[in-house]
Amino acid sequence: MSHATDDSAQPPLFGPGSQFHELFDDPRWAFAMVRATVLEAAHPQIGAALIDNSTFVTHPWRRLRNTYLSLQRMFGADDQVRAKEAARLNRLHTRLKGRDASNRPYDAMDPGVRAWVVATLFESAVTMCRLSGRPLSPSAVERLYGEFRAYHAAFGDDTGQLPLTLAEFWAYYDRMVEEELENTEAMRIILYKLFDHLPAPPLLNGLPTLWALGRAVVGPALGAITVAALPESFRRRAGLPELLGAGALMHGAYLTVDLARFLPEGWLRPQNIADLLALSPTSDDPRARTVTALHERMRRAGALLRLITPMSFRPAPEAPSPGQRSAEEFFRDVLDQTGDGYVTWPDLAAMARELCGRLDLDEPAETRLYDAFADWWRELQTVLDTDGDGRVSAEEYAAAAPSLAGPALIRTAEVLFDAADKDGDQRIDEAEYRALFRTAFHRDTTGEATEGTTVYTRGAFVRDFLSFMSGRRLSTPYDPLLAES
Repeated sequence: MSHATDDSAQPPLFGPGSQFHELFDDPRWAFAMVRATVLEAAHPQIGAALIDNSTFVTHPWRRLRNTYLSLQRMFGADDQVRAKEAARLNRLHTRLKGRDASNRPYDAMDPGVRAWVVATLFESAVTMCRLSGRPLSPSAVERLYGEFRAYHAAFGDDTGQLPLTLAEFWAYYDRMVEEELENTEAMRIILYKLFDHLPAPPLLNGLPTLWALGRAVVGPALGAITVAALPESFRRRAGLPELLGAGALMHGAYLTVDLARFLPEGWLRPQNIADLLALSPTSDDPRARTVTALHERMRRAGALLRLITPMSFRPAPEAPSPGQRSAEEFFRDVLDQTGDGYVTWPDLAAMARELCGRLDLDEPAETRLYDAFADWWRELQTVLDTDGDGRVSAEEYAAAAPSLAGPALIRTAEVLFDAADKDGDQRIDEAEYRALFRTAFHRDTTGEATEGTTVYTRGAFVRDFLSFMSGRRLSTPYDPLLAES
């Protein structure tokens, strides 16, 4: 009986009461997550996978939201949710393999690679507390490390990939930094290109002056803060510039952000901020009214800035015709998910990945959707890849854009409909519609209502999907899903 009491007295590894749960809503994660991502990208295998498959350059806000949602699921108290999310991530990573620019193989399921991802999250959590002047106690660090080892074990990996003890971990971490990390292209993109060219979140769409001003100030500062927070030995070996005063700026930034803990609870929760940044003023979310009012005030401020400094910023691009977008815009905003200037299989896989995540599909439905997108990619190659280089350029797409809506794309629409139609009644009701698009059902449903219930028929769904994916018109539900950052 006493043994059971001792077990029950142990703090939980996940959910409320765990060490990670106390840190999850900490605003210092804004810096720590960027730092951890840079350390991940410096691993040659992870860096190569990011370059070939990731949407972090073109859709960083979407990736941020998905990362927080995944961490919530994995570190929450529900064991079934955690097991389902771990299985989903395993399936995702199984698809990420190939060769880098130096012809070295990479595989996202490599046990050592997966262990390093967990290691960077743990070490960055400890470091963010230290750099802000409130280091974790030794016992708290021990607890946190145990929780991250449990997080790693939840994926079914060999737990021996992460050292058993904390002392052994620090030796492992130092060895990885000294011997394995490189100045990869992915790391350079994150530190320099991403911050300098970060696309505006949906909240600031249509406000190029304000966004350009904010990015011009915040981008270089965030890059300098991130570099200064990296291990000194790696900074020297990678040849990263050490700007004068960057160390003081870094400590000041961490200290300042840490002061947010004195604000009313919930004001600066990372999840709330990520949701707010992603919230379109046209959304039916109750917070949209506040966003709409804020968006209008920022629009006026942007107009005033342009009036005061007319030569400081590029003029806003001319708005497209109502409901229309050019072939070039569609290629850039929708098809080229990875932002490398071409459409290849990873671009379509990224679309499938986002749709699967939105619908929280199980393995059979997820596989059917991926297979449908793979068939569409083969069709695109046949029709559009005129030079046979295995990819579709913007010029090749623009020359044959009407050919997009072929049989494979129609089949993709059908499979997506079946995945969204959770109850299999051949109609998408309001709840199923919201699961996919995260917005209310605003369609004109004349002739589509049954027994007073708003529905979305298979034919209407397929027509709308084909119209969007063939690039003929803007789409209120699909643009936030696949086109926005």
